[in-house]
Amino acid sequence: MKLAVIGGGSTYTPELVDGFARLRDQLPIDELWLVDPDPVRRELVGGVAKRMFAHAGHPGTVHVTDDVVAGVSDADAVMFQLRIGGQAARQQDETWPHDACCIGQETTGPGGFAKALRTVPVVLEYAELVRKHAKPDAWIVDFTNPVGIVTRALLEAGHRAVGLCNVAIGFQRRFAAEFQVDPSAVRLDHVGLNHLTWERGVHITDASGERDVLSDLLAADTGALDRMAESVHMPADLIRLQHAVPSYYLRYFYSHDVVLEEQLHERTRAEAVMETESALLAKYADDSVVTKPVELEQRGGAYYSEAAIDVLSSILGDRGDVQVLNVRNDGTFPFLPDDHVIEVPARVTRQAITPLPVSPLAPDMAGLVSHVAGYERLALDAAVRGGRDRVLRAMWAHPLVGQVDKAEKLTDLLLAANAEHLPWTRSEQLTWAG
Repeated sequence: MKLAVIGGGSTYTPELVDGFARLRDQLPIDELWLVDPDPVRRELVGGVAKRMFAHAGHPGTVHVTDDVVAGVSDADAVMFQLRIGGQAARQQDETWPHDACCIGQETTGPGGFAKALRTVPVVLEYAELVRKHAKPDAWIVDFTNPVGIVTRALLEAGHRAVGLCNVAIGFQRRFAAEFQVDPSAVRLDHVGLNHLTWERGVHITDASGERDVLSDLLAADTGALDRMAESVHMPADLIRLQHAVPSYYLRYFYSHDVVLEEQLHERTRAEAVMETESALLAKYADDSVVTKPVELEQRGGAYYSEAAIDVLSSILGDRGDVQVLNVRNDGTFPFLPDDHVIEVPARVTRQAITPLPVSPLAPDMAGLVSHVAGYERLALDAAVRGGRDRVLRAMWAHPLVGQVDKAEKLTDLLLAANAEHLPWTRSEQLTWAG
């Protein structure tokens, strides 16, 4: 089996490699190709990846290259984990929206929109190389944010693609720890769009069968509700009111002004990640490092390797099991177009990934999902076709913006901060490892 990782110079990559080494029986890789344009990252990340495989006794071979065609040729599957412009662009995404009193975040709001504009054209370019040179039935697994928009771009262009996020698997592990069961015993009623999701049910299977324990979690005297509220940084009363656990990313909608005030007085996530990455790259340069460094836990992406291996082994092994993924709506949410991308449990086979039916969303959830989905469709149109008017319309449509004068200001700020990365203003692309 040949697997290619586009953006293989990411400091995330050893997290993947650790999973590949540990779970080799589940995903037997013969060739792992790490593709990245940055020669320093290729050397450092590729070096530690090779040492990790060797230390674990993995029989597969790690190849490192900047040649995308060589990397994807005859691949069984290709993973995308790109970050156009690197952490420097992320730093901008997290700061310039503040000038218009909006949150700065790399996957939602104005900053997330900027990331989509930078990312979609590059992803589509490399996806065409996958279509031309990989195996005919090869799948693209997209871990590139904003996952919902990027995955829809791939599907609209006719690629065999699925979007991957680690939010659901993180919740699964958290609930498993809370109720002291194995993660495989936890099934989530996970619904929404990427980074806009709720857990409406937590089903645990034991000797007595399957039961939904969400009501137990919400009971006032267990302490579990307060722990869960603290983990998502939102009030316990909100969780009780919705009878659902929102993802952390909903804090940007439910507590926008509180988050904005915090951001104005704290260092950015990009600054923290850059510091962590410097420490990680120094570790990767040390030939004695043959396992995943503990500092990688600070980088984010918890359980990324497990989620990636689950979906890859399900596709390539034609297992037909169920996982939470970003897939075409196809009637799952009747208020959205069929071609929109949603994040729900889906059945995975080699030939197709199909969303399972879900019960109707509550009006507050459906309203927010519909609003963000409208923005996402306009954002993808702007990313593919370019032009200030398309950017302005998508910006205005985002529920965290919603005002014409604010959208005008944010559009000008976005274009000024990203002119060198947008293909309709400058054709040259810069670094994309992240």
